[in-house]
Amino acid sequence: MLGVIGGSGFYSFFGPEARSVDLDTPYGAPSGPVTLGLVGDHEVAFLPRHGAGHEYSAHTVPYRANMWALRAVGVRRIFAPCAVGSLTPQWGPGTVVVPDQLVDRTRGRDDTYFDSGGVHVEFADPYCPMLRAAVTGRPDVVDGATMVVIQGPRFSTRAESRWFAAAGFGLINMTGYPEAVLARELEMCYAAIALVTDLDAGVEVGSGVRTVDVFAEFTRNIGPFKTLVRAAIDRVAPERSCTHCLAHEGVELPFELP
Repeated sequence: MLGVIGGSGFYSFFGPEARSVDLDTPYGAPSGPVTLGLVGDHEVAFLPRHGAGHEYSAHTVPYRANMWALRAVGVRRIFAPCAVGSLTPQWGPGTVVVPDQLVDRTRGRDDTYFDSGGVHVEFADPYCPMLRAAVTGRPDVVDGATMVVIQGPRFSTRAESRWFAAAGFGLINMTGYPEAVLARELEMCYAAIALVTDLDAGVEVGSGVRTVDVFAEFTRNIGPFKTLVRAAIDRVAPERSCTHCLAHEGVELPFELP
């Protein structure tokens, strides 16, 4: 089964024919019910990252519960659409970018399932190459960028934004971590699909990021963005063959994966 985690403004993916499943996990309840439906020949599980009504801000999203719930219903490969700011002037609002690296600038988030057992997870390349390829083959998608993930809920100062841009980061986001590493710990393939909603504070003199503008831009693009996600799903092979994201080969885990 494939999974889709919807970001800000991406709260639904199926029509009324979808089946909704309420789940609980050892880490509490996920952000909302998981809905199950079909995209082409693929069975797909959808979960709104922030809740169906955006009840959770980026720093309060129950990331561990979300990822555990998706694996529990059978998901092994995940597309993660998200809203991002651009730190690169040529990537204006409406641009779709598939990052290939991330930098964690969050703090205090529960970012592992292995609080015991001495398990270490390889994470040099945080995104699944096969899932990335299913999206980056489209001519209207930018292939590759480093996404810096900040704590939120506030946006960056202008100095912070310029600092991130000077370091070579291309995108800025609040939810891409710990989602990606939790997927790796659960041996699920994971790829982010980033929709640029704004130029960050340091990119343009006099500009700044406002929540109302971010949501307005996402709303303007949500139709084509969902179409792109469905097209990516159609390009995914029926059977999973990726070994890149199988992080625990030869390792004895302190618990069984769901």
